[in-house]
Amino acid sequence: MKHILSILILLFSITLAAQSKEHSGIYTLKLGEGEHVETTKLTLNPNGTFLFHFYDYREKGIPKERIKYGKGVWTSKGKLIFLSTIAKDIDESHVLDFNNSKARFETKSPRDRSNRNIKTSIRFYESDIFWMVGRTYLKE
Repeated sequence: MKHILSILILLFSITLAAQSKEHSGIYTLKLGEGEHVETTKLTLNPNGTFLFHFYDYREKGIPKERIKYGKGVWTSKGKLIFLSTIAKDIDESHVLDFNNSKARFETKSPRDRSNRNIKTSIRFYESDIFWMVGRTYLKE
């Protein structure tokens, strides 16, 4: 009985690790050129942690540059990715709170035999950070 339970736990952990490797990676979004540039980068690490970097430059803005960071943990269930920030992750430099943030993992289905080019991405559909909702980040 102990051996069967050990094997089941091992298979379950391997399944979870394989799932996180599929979703892990660097996702970016770049908006604008010239006088207004906004660049964001989301790194989903295979160990279940993430880092977020937001850079905004506006030629006529006050201040001209805004840089924000966030970090925390992420989990996945199927095609959904859940991000959350632990209280100890919020400090002077990492000010973004990703609690209640949810995104959908989008990729070309292995059953799709067409020539369509569908880039791997994640799209935020729910977040307490209002400007995150609806944004799509492409995997590098």
